[in-house]
Amino acid sequence: MQYKTLKQLADDATSKNLKISDLVLADQMAEMGITKDYIFDKFREDIIVMKNAIEKGLDKNIKSTSGLTGGDAYKLYNYKNDNDFYFFNKCIARGLAVSEYNASMGKIVACPTAGSCGIIPGTIISMLIENKCSELDAIYALLTASAVGIIASDKMNLAGASGGCQAECGIAAAMAAAGLTELYGGNPEQIINAAAIAIKSLLGLVCDPVAGLVEIPCIKRNASSIAIAITSSNMAISGIKSYIPVDECIDAMAEVGKTIPISLKETSLGGLANTKTAKNIIQKQFNL
Repeated sequence: MQYKTLKQLADDATSKNLKISDLVLADQMAEMGITKDYIFDKFREDIIVMKNAIEKGLDKNIKSTSGLTGGDAYKLYNYKNDNDFYFFNKCIARGLAVSEYNASMGKIVACPTAGSCGIIPGTIISMLIENKCSELDAIYALLTASAVGIIASDKMNLAGASGGCQAECGIAAAMAAAGLTELYGGNPEQIINAAAIAIKSLLGLVCDPVAGLVEIPCIKRNASSIAIAITSSNMAISGIKSYIPVDECIDAMAEVGKTIPISLKETSLGGLANTKTAKNIIQKQFNL
C-alpha cells in the first residue's frame, strides 16, 4: 500500500472528497495489477466463508477438538430479551460462533489472525446479515477495515506470540471499528478516530492461552473486542475524538508489544494460563 499512515490515507480521502475504501480499492488495483471485479469476487468468497463459520459455530452441539469449548455462541444467540441489547447480543454471539468454529478446526477467515477471527464477522458481517447494509456496502467496509490492518502490520507483528493479544484482538477491533464507522456514514476523520479509540481500549492485552490452545480466554476476548469496536465506532460517529492520533496509538502498541514479557506472549507460562484452574486443565488435557 502506498499509504504509510492512516492519517495520510484519511487526509487524501478528505481532500479528494472520496471514501477511504475508494482509495484502498484503487491502491490495491494498481499495486496488484488486478481488476475491481476480481477484488470484489475475493471479498464475496470471504463473506461466504464468514457466514458459513457463523452458521456452523451456532450449532449447540459444536465442540472444540480439545473438548474444552463450544456451545456458548448458541446459548447467547438464543438468549432472547425484549430490549435494545438483543441485536448487540447477536453480534457477540456471531463472534463467539466463528471463534468456536475455529477451535473445532472449521474453515474461517483470519482477519487479521485466526485468534481474532470472530471480530469482523461479529460486526461488519452482522450488519449484512441483519440487512442493515448491502453486500456492496459491506465489501467497501471491509476494504476500509483492511487498510487499518495493512498499515498496522507494517509497523508491528500482529501475532499474539510476538505482540500479545493486543496485537490480534486490538488491531481486529480497530479494523472492525473503522469498517463500522464507514457503514454508519462516518467521514475519514471519524473512521481513524474510531480505530484509535479501539486500539487504546485494548492496549497492553496479554496473550496467555490456557494449555497453549486458542480457546481460553481467546474466544471470549473476541466477544469483548466486538463490544469495544461497536463502542469505539459510536463514539467517533458522535463527534468524540481520540486525543492520541491513530498512528501514534499503533506505534505505542508496537512498543508495548516489544516490552511484554515472554511469559505473556502465547507461551502459556503466565497470566491466566498460570492459574490453578488452568494447571488442572493442562493435567487433564495431556494426562500429566
